[in-house]
Amino acid sequence: MSGGLLQGVPLWAVAAALPIVLVVAWLLGSVARWLLRGRARLGVATTIVVSIIGTALGLLLAWWIDPRAALWSPLAILLALGMTVVAVAGYGAVAAHFQRPQCAGIAELLVAGESDRVEFKSTARINLRTGQKDERMEQVIAKTACAFLNADGGTLVIGVDDLGTPLGLEPDLATMKSPDLDRYELWLRDLLTSTLGQTSAATVQIEFPSVPNAEDQPTSVCRVTCVPSPRPVYLRHGKGAAPELWVRSGNSTRQLTVDEATEYVMHRWPLNLGSSIAAQVRAAVRFSEEH
Repeated sequence: MSGGLLQGVPLWAVAAALPIVLVVAWLLGSVARWLLRGRARLGVATTIVVSIIGTALGLLLAWWIDPRAALWSPLAILLALGMTVVAVAGYGAVAAHFQRPQCAGIAELLVAGESDRVEFKSTARINLRTGQKDERMEQVIAKTACAFLNADGGTLVIGVDDLGTPLGLEPDLATMKSPDLDRYELWLRDLLTSTLGQTSAATVQIEFPSVPNAEDQPTSVCRVTCVPSPRPVYLRHGKGAAPELWVRSGNSTRQLTVDEATEYVMHRWPLNLGSSIAAQVRAAVRFSEEH
C-alpha cells in the first residue's frame, strides 16, 4: 500500500486500535445516553454501532482530505472523534424526534384500552371484592410485569378498571402507614425486586400521572413501563420457590410450562455469541419502537 491511513502502521497497532475504537464508542454512547435521558432512550448496542460508523466516516474523510495521512495522525484522530460525536448526536436527535410522539400519554392509553402491550389493574394490594389486603393482588402485578419484560415490553396501569375508568390509588394507599405516592413507589419497587430480581426491577419505570375520575376530579394512577428484557426474567414467589416464566399472549398473561419455557427461551435468547448479540440488538430495537 503506497499511501493512505494505514501507511507504515504495523499490524499490532491496527489490532490495538480496534478495541480502543470499541471502548471510545461505548464511552461516547454512554455520554449520549446520559445527556439525552428523559428525552430519548438509546440502546447500548445501537449507540456503539453508530459510534463505530462515525469513526469510520471520520477516517474516510481524513483520507479524502489527505491521502497520505497516517492512522495516528492528528488529522485522522480529530476527524474520527468529531464524526463520531456528530453521528451519535444526529442519531440521538432523530431518536428523540421519533420516540416522543410514540410514547403515548396516560389519557391515550386509557382511551385505547387493553392490548398485548397495555394492561389495567384496579388495585395492587386490595381485593375489591373482600375489601381486604390480598397478597394475590400483588402477585398479579408481578406476573404482569414479568410477562411484559419477557415479551415486547408494555405498560401496566394500576388504579384503573378494565374499561379504562380511573379509580385512583386510595384503596391501596389506605393499607400503608404513610399513605403517599413515595411510599407506594418504594413498596412497588421492593415487590418487583423480591419477585423479579434487582437487575430486572431496575429497568422498570414507575410514574404517577394525574387523570380525571368518573366524577371529573383529578386522581393519581400508577403507570408501570416495562421494556423488553435482553435475557429471560423469572418470577419467584419467595425463597426456595420454583422460578416461573410468564409471557404476554395477546391481551392476557400466561405462565409457560417447563417444556414451553425451554423452547421459548431457546428461540428468543439463543446461547451462541452471535445470536446473543442479535438478541440484545432486537431488545434495543423493540424498546426504541415502543418509545
